[in-house]
Amino acid sequence: MIRVEHLFKSFDGQKVLNDISFSVPEGEILVILGASGTGKSVLLKCMMGLMKPDKGQIWIDDKEITRLPEGDLLKVRKHIGYLFQEGALYDFMTVYENIAFPLQEHTALDQRAIEAKVKNALELVDLQGVEGKHPSELSGGMKKRVGLARSIILGSKILFCDEPTSGLDPIRSRDISSLIKNVSKRLLCTTVITSHDIRNSFYVADRCALIRDGKIIAMGTRSQMEASSNAFVKEFIH
Repeated sequence: MIRVEHLFKSFDGQKVLNDISFSVPEGEILVILGASGTGKSVLLKCMMGLMKPDKGQIWIDDKEITRLPEGDLLKVRKHIGYLFQEGALYDFMTVYENIAFPLQEHTALDQRAIEAKVKNALELVDLQGVEGKHPSELSGGMKKRVGLARSIILGSKILFCDEPTSGLDPIRSRDISSLIKNVSKRLLCTTVITSHDIRNSFYVADRCALIRDGKIIAMGTRSQMEASSNAFVKEFIH
């Protein structure tokens, strides 16, 4: 369960998030929609604890994370997978080393157990036989898959994805959207995705929220969004 209450965030006097409130029930996939520069990524970083809001509360299960000391916040983050927009893979590491890194840092598993988990994660994202490659040898879609495998390697039940279809062609965009949906449902993750990709968002989401001028102006299922009488919602969707 994730709950955001009256969240505000400004940069140099410019309001980016202006009284944002919503909740995400356990197991739901929520897509946060909006044009570029509307604060979607800022919101996700606040929810991850990577950025502090000016005001408001963010609850991850029973923890209000905006006031947690760094040590306690790190414990919460261990239960959250984060798929960065560009994958954020370490260029100097192989695919195997990238995915294994969280296990080596946060668990006491031996090498054999780590190898098994990396293999299972790659199978889950339909990507086998690339363990020895470096990110520079991978396509954009493959990098996203490796990033997704790394984000779920610790068994996290919360998954945040920042613009996962950015930079991909329509076919690869559909593929990664389908993969995120399947992985989330299979692992019973509570998933929050930021996107401006309407078609794939409607495909993957249980609900969508549309941000404009720092506020959520519409939220609901695809049919509810499509039935909205708000002129901007209609324009954005169509």
